[in-house]
Amino acid sequence: MDVNDMGTQFGTAPVDPYVRIADPGLEAYEPQYQGEVDELPTYRPTVGCIIPAYNEAETIAGVLDSLLQQTRLPDVIHVIINNSSDDSVEIAGHYAGPHKRMTATGEQETVIYVHDIGKNPDKKVGALNYGYSLVETMDYLLGVDGDTTPEPDAIQHLVDEISSDDRIGGISAIYSIDDSALDGWMAKFLIAGQRAQFSAFNMQNLLKGRNMAVLGGQFSMFSTQALRDVLRDSHQRTPWVSDSEVEDSLLSLQIKSAGYLTKISARARAHVGGMDTLRSLDAQQVKWNFGAIDLMWPGQRGDTKGQPFHPNLRLRWFEHLSMVINITSRVLFVLLLAGSLNIDAFVFSPWWLIPPLASVWLNFRVARSMEFANRRDYLFSLLLIPAETYMVIRMGHFVRAWLKFFSRQQTDNWAAQAKAERGKGVAWMYPFVAFFFVLVVFMAIWVQLPIALRSDFLAVTWPILGVITVLQTAWMFIKAMKRYRGFKA
Repeated sequence: MDVNDMGTQFGTAPVDPYVRIADPGLEAYEPQYQGEVDELPTYRPTVGCIIPAYNEAETIAGVLDSLLQQTRLPDVIHVIINNSSDDSVEIAGHYAGPHKRMTATGEQETVIYVHDIGKNPDKKVGALNYGYSLVETMDYLLGVDGDTTPEPDAIQHLVDEISSDDRIGGISAIYSIDDSALDGWMAKFLIAGQRAQFSAFNMQNLLKGRNMAVLGGQFSMFSTQALRDVLRDSHQRTPWVSDSEVEDSLLSLQIKSAGYLTKISARARAHVGGMDTLRSLDAQQVKWNFGAIDLMWPGQRGDTKGQPFHPNLRLRWFEHLSMVINITSRVLFVLLLAGSLNIDAFVFSPWWLIPPLASVWLNFRVARSMEFANRRDYLFSLLLIPAETYMVIRMGHFVRAWLKFFSRQQTDNWAAQAKAERGKGVAWMYPFVAFFFVLVVFMAIWVQLPIALRSDFLAVTWPILGVITVLQTAWMFIKAMKRYRGFKA
């Protein structure tokens, strides 16, 4: 007779041989057991921060202060001074050594190292690769520009997001520009334009599944495993290469090609340095546009096969096509308006007020999407003229970059930007001088034509401009009506 039969015979419940009856006395140890489990160490990903710094004496202290005030400190911070002629080394040197901070999760420690690598032919790229060699054994690499100050919880958000999904190879903070300390109306105008430009770009990426085509070096975190995979797949010795104008864009493309995701954070924010003169803004934007063209155009780089339809470049093609349409519509309008006024053929129609109103509405939505929007941002959007003027300036950058590309000029755009930031160079004026020349030539030819021919020309081209404007206006309405789903840029 087995155990269950005996239990049935004597009127007791059958005994399951696979069930263990707990000792009631063990319940007294439950609080102690739970406490010991809570005290078990948990794995904390390691973060190595690298800061390439070129003549950042005015900003490097603020950057280091903001990093030391983080709710989640990096495990180590390496300041890589390169090609500098100012006091960057001396100022950063005051921060060298260990630092402790009490946070909500307990005491945290970090160590700051300052490296002066002297003259470096690869400039920022060389500094980045030097820093990578110092932190490649850590879980994540945090790249921070020498003029970027993050919000106090930025690193914590980046770590939480990138560690939550092994498919993420890199993640960028949401960028804005601090406009609290600006002198002069020109600087305020240019920074307002850049803030709107950044905001529109950020929101575009946030609404596309938070997929980020370019992990900007201003404040981005990379998985070192993803970087190692890039080195293997691309047959490179270092993550960043010196023969690209936009090293960040190329690395982002390579991370995507290695099978990883490139994301923008939903919550981490950082304030980057803006360009407060026409010269410096022109040099920066031309460098960015030129580098993007270099990646977009097939077969330009000897060490790449050319991937014009790579997922990370589709948005770039769309942006450039959009800029071509903007240039076409505005140049046509100015030329046709001048020609119509010349022969007293211009007739105002209220329908032409709709495109400017659509533009104001879209710009206002962009301003409202900003996390740190202020009065200047709203004025920039509502007054129309500032936004239109800034668009014309951007058109000049775009044209100059494409002309530079097709002319095969072998110039150092990094050096050109540094020169412009020192207040030297007049290249930023070239597109506007060229447009004025085109306008003069057009008018000179125009006045030589018979009135009948001029009238026929206007009769054909005004409807063409009308169709382009209608399509642009419809697209602006579509963009302005998009729901932002709680995101803030």
